[in-house]
Amino acid sequence: MKVLIINGSPNANGCTFTALNEVAQTLKGNGIETELVHVGDKDIRGCIGCRKCGDLKKCVFNDLVNETAPIFAECDGMIIGSPVYYSSANGSVISFLDRLFFSASFDKTMKVGAAVVAARRAGCSSTFDVLNKYFTISGMPVASSQYWNEVHGHISNDVLKDEEGMQTMRVLGRNMAFLIKSIALGKEHYGLPEKETRVFTHFIR
Repeated sequence: MKVLIINGSPNANGCTFTALNEVAQTLKGNGIETELVHVGDKDIRGCIGCRKCGDLKKCVFNDLVNETAPIFAECDGMIIGSPVYYSSANGSVISFLDRLFFSASFDKTMKVGAAVVAARRAGCSSTFDVLNKYFTISGMPVASSQYWNEVHGHISNDVLKDEEGMQTMRVLGRNMAFLIKSIALGKEHYGLPEKETRVFTHFIR
């Protein structure tokens, strides 16, 4: 069992990574492998809505998005981590996620998702909400903790001193491991939920 971890911070070893690493170590202790992809320092353009991915089965822009898609396909879960920028996620990780979730045509149903956010002071809740929407439109159960999945600090050492935040990360790791294992057992015994043919509408028909 494996979880893909997306570090959306430009700083590879900063506050966001410190929180993600605490979750990763907890997952490891519960028998779940992790793979980290560092996104926040990459030059990743946004989706242009060309819909070529429908034919190509991958994004028309051949970069980290297409490199990550096969890893995501094989994983049992995903954690997205981002610092708070103007009460939202880093623009690079938003561009990455828009293209990854839109162009990756494989079934994401019952892969477990979790968002982790880091801020010096405020904006965590709105950033957390933005990231969770990628999961909730994709049939992915969302792993929660004892509090919203956030840590506070200006530098990574500050985050290590955020005792409640770090405990929240450990609880998240244990809850996520439990969900992944439980879903695996459920799939083995009952299979995935029945799927209906997808209906697409807009507001005038």
